[in-house]
Amino acid sequence: MLLRQARLAPGADPVDLRIHDGRVGGSAGDDGAGEVVDLGGRLVLPGLWDSHVHFDQWALSQAALDLSGARSAAEVVALFATRLGEPEPDVVVAHGFRDGLWPDEPNAALLDAIAPHRPLVAVSADLHGAWLNTAALQHFSLAPHPTGLLREAEFMPLMNEIQRVDPDVLDRWVDDAARAVAARGVVGIVDFEIADNITAWSRRITAGTDRLRVRCGIWPQWLDATIDAGWRTGDEIPGTGGLATVGPMKVIVDGSLGTRTAYCHDPYPDGDHGVLTVPPDQLARWMTRARDHGIDSAIHAIGDRACEHVLDCFETTGTRGSVEHAQLVADADFARFAQLGVTASIQPAHVHDDAELADRYWAGRTARAFPYGTLLGSGATLSLGSDAPVARLDPWLTLAAAVDRTLPDGRVWHREHELPWPVALAASTGGRERVTAGDVADLVVLNADALPATGAALAETPVWGTMLGGRWTYGPLCEN
Repeated sequence: MLLRQARLAPGADPVDLRIHDGRVGGSAGDDGAGEVVDLGGRLVLPGLWDSHVHFDQWALSQAALDLSGARSAAEVVALFATRLGEPEPDVVVAHGFRDGLWPDEPNAALLDAIAPHRPLVAVSADLHGAWLNTAALQHFSLAPHPTGLLREAEFMPLMNEIQRVDPDVLDRWVDDAARAVAARGVVGIVDFEIADNITAWSRRITAGTDRLRVRCGIWPQWLDATIDAGWRTGDEIPGTGGLATVGPMKVIVDGSLGTRTAYCHDPYPDGDHGVLTVPPDQLARWMTRARDHGIDSAIHAIGDRACEHVLDCFETTGTRGSVEHAQLVADADFARFAQLGVTASIQPAHVHDDAELADRYWAGRTARAFPYGTLLGSGATLSLGSDAPVARLDPWLTLAAAVDRTLPDGRVWHREHELPWPVALAASTGGRERVTAGDVADLVVLNADALPATGAALAETPVWGTMLGGRWTYGPLCEN
């Protein structure tokens, strides 16, 4: 295939790109005449990755009642009321509420008032809690609860049960979601769904879900099975045509800012410090076992005290991997990322959602909250993602939030942490700032010859086509 008039950087002269055997390059005679595609000077960039998603939850959230716009518990109740006239499903599940700044408190009685007998479940935007009515507590065989608001350890074991659907239905929704994100230039994801991801993605890819590369996260409950199978991080999973590979072990060690459970050195206004869900000695044992069998670690740490503990474990175990989120970092810990070779896996769109929360609950510390500029300046390697469904799975939204800290209300929040465009792009492509000969032909073609000038416009960047290993997965030339 020959891509004519491809612009490889804004302002650069267009060139012709030959795609041969799934890679960029090759001589003109490698594949005969081949297909010729005139891109008309469109900008061609390396295909985009999302380094942190919960893909089942993302697919499920697309079918759920959306609570992301609710500004109070009363508004959530009103949104649920709009669904009660529909006979199906038996359990009404909604997604995306953020109660940290609400003027009223969520409680089961509010939901009971509109649905005393039908189970209602609202899953929080950060996936660290849920709000249930009494009928839902009974449906899931839970003990009576004073508020119906389940956080962290109360909620996590229930997450998959709350949103359980027929596997065939879920796989169909996942395929739909994969097609949708390919349309935004996504070529790969790191999937941290709390599931047997290796088995799930093997099944899906075999059945034809082939628009994404997937690095399959491994939770501790599946670590032994992964080791017994002889798999190491980076190994291709048999039968997937190289689309699925073994990812890192994923562990969550604290909560979130949205639920005020991120584990911090300084207290929240109520005097609490958050929760540490995995003690450091247990984390070190898991990381050591993973390391001994060639498996990297990806450890969720949002609060600064949790981040310190996680970096300590990377140091004592010599494990490779990443700190996922790193939303609040102590001054003494910034340099440790580079010193230990630990990647900071960050989700810039969270700044839009959580800046006001940080101002309230991390007052006096926000100069080191979502501290991308300081991480970069200290030498840390960065990787960008969405944490979907916590934020929308759209790499252009992620990139826009990374390079422009302007909030939806127009305020600029800690501009010192804006990333330069080349850094943000490389952190979304596995290190590639532009397409070069020899690259795997994972590409995104924009429906423009330059990048939008502002963050808001960048978030809506138009995509003309997406290519995965030389095969179109989105655009006018995509075959299915």
